[in-house]
Amino acid sequence: MQLPSPIDRISYNETSLFIKRDDLIDPFISGNKWRKLKYILKDATAKNKNHLITFGGAYSNHLLATAAAAAKYQLKTTAFVRGEQVSNEMLALCKLFGTQLRFVDRESYRNKPELFEKYFSDDENAYFIDEGGASAAATIGCSEIIQELTEPFDHIFCAAGTGTTAAGLLRGINHLNLNTQLHVIPVLKGGGFIREEIALYEQDLNKLYLHTDYHFGGYAKTTPELISFIKDFSTKTGILIDPIYTGKMFYAINDLVAKNQISKDAKILAIHTGGLFGIFGKLAEFEKI
Repeated sequence: MQLPSPIDRISYNETSLFIKRDDLIDPFISGNKWRKLKYILKDATAKNKNHLITFGGAYSNHLLATAAAAAKYQLKTTAFVRGEQVSNEMLALCKLFGTQLRFVDRESYRNKPELFEKYFSDDENAYFIDEGGASAAATIGCSEIIQELTEPFDHIFCAAGTGTTAAGLLRGINHLNLNTQLHVIPVLKGGGFIREEIALYEQDLNKLYLHTDYHFGGYAKTTPELISFIKDFSTKTGILIDPIYTGKMFYAINDLVAKNQISKDAKILAIHTGGLFGIFGKLAEFEKI
């Protein structure tokens, strides 16, 4: 594993930016997934639990990361997959790492603790991991991103699904009393709720800024404009970004600088949270552009 992850400096559209390359930590347990799982796995081991039970969609990077981490540390994994039974590249990789998949209807999937109790209440080795790894332990791992920084930044950007990574980053910024603004790009429509999710783990929100207009229709939704941006960015920088998370974040940075809401002379750090296998689910859209 490549830790601490490196920081690259690039120029895109005449804007200089720094990128914390958490996507390079591990090919499969990459980005914020490794950060989230680090202390979750330590807790499971401390409790002598060797059967991880977790949850995600059919193209979930979390499921793949958990599968790979479990195989690495010789743990068993069962994943509840939301929706009808399907086959795709992500789930095939999960199975190659030894994960057992259980497909459940969307209504049942809403109550994850109930699913855990229904199927694994009699398994003393079973350990519950919420969707996306959301937990207090995960925020501790994500806060270590800030501890790895060796120079100050005016602005730090990250994409958000559950808000766990953002909560960890804000915790790190507050703990070190940095003069840094944290900009969070929710990738879901109506992402204002992310503020409340972050507040579950970190109370001081003074340095938090949410930008809720870059969801492109909602979670896992894209537009031709976003796909074109991703292709242009990756072609010009040599850094691959995905349409679910990091593509929306980098689009937001580019747009905010273009609108002078963020100074192009400011020192900007973007957290590359990995998740590149999510591109598999959008290949057809890239081929149209």
